[in-house]
Amino acid sequence: MATITPLSGPWSVTDCTGKHSLEMAFPGDITSALAAKGMIADPYFGLNEYAARWIADHDWTATRRFTVASPCQVLVLSRLDTVATVSVNGKIVLEAANAFRRYRVPLENVLTEGENEIAITFHSPTRAANAAQAAQPYFVPYTQNYPVPNGNMLRKPQCDFGWDWNAALMPSGIYGDLHLETQEDTRISDVLVHQAHRPGHVQVQVSAHFEGEPGPARARLCGQEARGEIDSGVARFTFEIPDPALWWPAGQGAQPLHDLDITIGGAKARRRIGLREIELVSEPDAVGRCFGFRVNGRDIFAKGANWIPQDALPGNARPEELRGLLQSAVDANMNMIRVWGGGWYESDAFYDLCDELGLMVWQDAMFSCSLYPADEAFLAEVAEEVKDNARRLQHRASLALWCGDNELIGALTWYEESIKDRDRYLVAYDRLNHTIERALKAVDPEVNWWPSSPSPGPLSFGDAWHDDSSGDMHFWSVWHEGRSFEHYRDVKPRFCSEFGFQSYPSMDVIRRFADPEDFNIAAPVMESHQKNGGGNARIAETMFRYFRFPVDFENFVYLSQVQQAMAIQTAVSYWRSLQPHCMGTLIWQLNDTWPTCSWASLDHGGGWKLLHHVARRFFAPVAASVVPEAGGFDIRLVSDLPDACEIALDVWAFTPGGARRRLAAARRNLAPGAGESWARIRDLAEDEMLLLTWEGPDDLKGSDWFAPKPYKSYDLQPPRIDKEVSQAGTSWEIALSAQAPAFFVALEADQPGRFSDNAILLLPGAPRVLTFTPANPAAGAPRFTCRDLHTATYG
Repeated sequence: MATITPLSGPWSVTDCTGKHSLEMAFPGDITSALAAKGMIADPYFGLNEYAARWIADHDWTATRRFTVASPCQVLVLSRLDTVATVSVNGKIVLEAANAFRRYRVPLENVLTEGENEIAITFHSPTRAANAAQAAQPYFVPYTQNYPVPNGNMLRKPQCDFGWDWNAALMPSGIYGDLHLETQEDTRISDVLVHQAHRPGHVQVQVSAHFEGEPGPARARLCGQEARGEIDSGVARFTFEIPDPALWWPAGQGAQPLHDLDITIGGAKARRRIGLREIELVSEPDAVGRCFGFRVNGRDIFAKGANWIPQDALPGNARPEELRGLLQSAVDANMNMIRVWGGGWYESDAFYDLCDELGLMVWQDAMFSCSLYPADEAFLAEVAEEVKDNARRLQHRASLALWCGDNELIGALTWYEESIKDRDRYLVAYDRLNHTIERALKAVDPEVNWWPSSPSPGPLSFGDAWHDDSSGDMHFWSVWHEGRSFEHYRDVKPRFCSEFGFQSYPSMDVIRRFADPEDFNIAAPVMESHQKNGGGNARIAETMFRYFRFPVDFENFVYLSQVQQAMAIQTAVSYWRSLQPHCMGTLIWQLNDTWPTCSWASLDHGGGWKLLHHVARRFFAPVAASVVPEAGGFDIRLVSDLPDACEIALDVWAFTPGGARRRLAAARRNLAPGAGESWARIRDLAEDEMLLLTWEGPDDLKGSDWFAPKPYKSYDLQPPRIDKEVSQAGTSWEIALSAQAPAFFVALEADQPGRFSDNAILLLPGAPRVLTFTPANPAAGAPRFTCRDLHTATYG
């Protein structure tokens, strides 16, 4: 086995002017290190982002000394961001320009026994991007999401140059592998796994790629041992496994993972694999072209969200927060994460967690919203990047799909240059897209491949933002076009992989970047933390449409989260009721990269916005919804449970004053995988709303309510909420009761933690008990603030 010499830890870093020097730890990024040292102000606070952008205009050189007993070493680097020159003992050993690749650099000709020095110069990403654009034979347009130009020229996270939810800080650093390995006779590089399933049996074929001397090859899986057949640097093993313990997406079954141990000569490798079969089901039908996922022979409705980088500055990302973000997705009944194409191919730790938690991964290649070069050198670099990541990820139980890019088909129609010269840019796109596809299939010919998102299907360049008949759809008319929430019911996607509505971050997050004098949506600090043009105005305009205006800034923030939850619930509840016509909804977006106004359901740092609480309910295994129709309302139920179950549904009418009457009751079997109409309501009065409650086996229960008119149209009554707090072990219980219906009752705490539920309906005579679990049980008794729609808008 190779001996590892870590190069992580302290490095000396100096910029090209010699005016800025610091000691910092790698892995990490230079910008967050400067902030931690107090050499720059916190880039996330106030307007400080703009004062920190000079860092990306400088070259920075990091050095450190290390000792080795033998010069026969290999330098191992990954997530080297981005244009970098690596020297050892004054000799250049690597010129890198791709943050997404893994590098292994033999050093035996430059190292000496004993002490040595390594230097990494991180070249200015802004200057490198501008130079690459200038070298192109024609201009290659970049997304208007960039406030800093030409990020499409670098193989670096595209959102580093800014996005409509991200700060533009263009960080440099190294965030992955950073060590030396002794050169060994044999090294196992990558392990590919293919599975053939039939009832009660799975055949697992393993291909272990290795370098160096072959030696005896053995592998062990599920208690079986196999000898390898070696050919051209690949050892192949076959396992026949009866009665396999299958891996299932969250909510569909367990996620058993099995150790696959491989030995070739003196080299060893371990991978954790899940036994499962994931199929992309997309074929022409009577409507257009279906799109969905079938796991172990079962069609699965994809419930999830889009993932963007964990933090705008990788040095700020914390492993414990990564787990919390993905656990929060599962806790909200999600089963799929789309790794969006403007960020990172994520870390091994990310996919470890997805395997463990049952989160299927839709994996974009890292291209988003811009057009890209098509010269041979660029495409060759792309091919190596894609092959590298395909080999790294292929064995993952969670990996469901590889997609070529995010919104590049649409981008062909967004820029003056590509509109005027479509053929040139279409050919360039085709070259890029085929390069990605060929690279993927060279690694894994059986890969689930989708050319672009959104896309009506292979070799189709239609408008998948407005055509809902085929493939996957990005539906943005409600937000970007200012349409009503009801417009979500005007489309019937086959699979909606992006849709969203913005809100403000929670007040505890706002206090991290703004002073009280900035608590105004028109204040420069608030506008700076709103990266989507017109976003604040759109949030306010929507409030006028549905609500009486909030009484102060904190209630404006609360109400922005209420309407975000209303918007997304309207979409998901309806589209989910359409299955199997629609087989997936992926909310834009799960997380935030910094504290900002955005479409996220989780605040920066992982706190739950009101949307995430509501998502837990509308993504529940069994859910009811109300669909307005001519002359009344259709009450629908849908189940994602593996088997049919008996459900009892009750439908009530209630008034803002609290009067209540039963309209319908039904009890029957609910089959999985299809929305069913259970009742039609025709006699709702002008001042009445609908309340749905349902129960099933194994303590399955749920409830929801529906207001046919904007809330501003109703005469809401003061709810006079009573709140009693008591300690329950390390948690706190808050008993709530009301004298009149209280809508979107939301609790806030003065310390980090999680509520068991939030944004609830509180009815007279039906008290509720919510639980708060502090992040730090030793923090002392929390103070709670209670908000509801009446007090937020009436005072």
